[in-house]
Amino acid sequence: MERVIMLADCQSFYASVEKAAHPEYESRPVVVAGDPARRSGIILAACPLAKSYGVTTAERLGEALSKCPDLVVIRPRMQTYIDVSLMITEIFESFTDLVEPFSIDEQFLDVTGSIAYFGEPEEIARQIQNRIQLYTGVWARVGISSTKMLAKMATDIWAKKNENGIFTLHESKVEELLWQQPVGQMFGVGSRMTAHFGRMGLHTIGDIARLPLAELKSRMRLRFGKNSDIQAELYWQTARGIDPSPVKLGTHDRQKAVGHQMTLPRDYGLKDEINVILLELSEEVCRRSRAKGYMGRVVSAGAQGADFDRPTGFFRQMTLTDPTNIADEVYEAARTVFYAHWDGMPVRKIGVVLSGLTDDGQYQLTLFGDRERKRSLGRAADEIRSRYGSTALLRASSLLEAAQAHERNVKIGGHYR
Repeated sequence: MERVIMLADCQSFYASVEKAAHPEYESRPVVVAGDPARRSGIILAACPLAKSYGVTTAERLGEALSKCPDLVVIRPRMQTYIDVSLMITEIFESFTDLVEPFSIDEQFLDVTGSIAYFGEPEEIARQIQNRIQLYTGVWARVGISSTKMLAKMATDIWAKKNENGIFTLHESKVEELLWQQPVGQMFGVGSRMTAHFGRMGLHTIGDIARLPLAELKSRMRLRFGKNSDIQAELYWQTARGIDPSPVKLGTHDRQKAVGHQMTLPRDYGLKDEINVILLELSEEVCRRSRAKGYMGRVVSAGAQGADFDRPTGFFRQMTLTDPTNIADEVYEAARTVFYAHWDGMPVRKIGVVLSGLTDDGQYQLTLFGDRERKRSLGRAADEIRSRYGSTALLRASSLLEAAQAHERNVKIGGHYR
């Protein structure tokens, strides 16, 4: 039996959530962006009306306001968007237990076994659309096909442009419909790769699909070097709609690393300032590791330069003798790595990652030091923060001007809750 896979995408998700929460903005162009009070930041989401003025996602707020002075700008509320996304997941799960999040506003569903209960695929898609709109006020577009890759392209290329927001791309129609599309419409192909394919004489998805795989590999080796074979095969399979991967729970559950990075409010060029950030990042990484039951023996640290238009930076790692989730130990390792590779120029983004993860329930005891006391102290601090908030217990250094703990506490993923 052929699988029936859907990719449901929520239209202008953040902006749609805000318009549902503010009915007075129903006929107004709305965007979610940065900090409206400062008229700064980038556009995270724009409603269709805002887009009709030429406003686009990822452009600077100032540019958007010059196109549409009447724009309603709303500061992001990340926790609200997460809550709505989870509510939508529950709606999907009322139709199938095979639901796989792809992003906060996109999820795959395998409804192969649901057809006998809820009707034909497009009828299921309509029921899903109606229920999401009823409960959240958000409009979902649904692409339907036999693989995740084809369902994704059915959504992006056709469902998003259909008035009813639904499109089915049958396998038998791939050559007729998909192969006629420009290569830039293929999933995973951005503007730079589109230009590379153009120089190779490949202008449509069909140009890639019809080419023998060996020939595509040969052309890509000439342009990108001998290590491009895997990438070539991925593009070739995508063009042909080949994707045997199932929709399944727990796809993203196997964690290989716990990390945190921070974009700083200004250039940091002094060691004392950078040390404060490295310590705060180490604390956060270890808190999350303990919460997930992990220790790690590989500590990575890195930074990005202050000039985002000409990216510079580094990311390096070192291996510890014993796995740890103790902030002091991770901090010392992060400092060692950071200063071994930092060129002394100002930085604007710093990150710390703990990898080589193992279960924290089993570890080697050491004869020296007071690691058990530090572990107990860390767990006690976690309990206090869990009960009273993440800033209920801070190191003294987090009260310094360079610290970001208080600012980070009111944000999720760098955006306000």
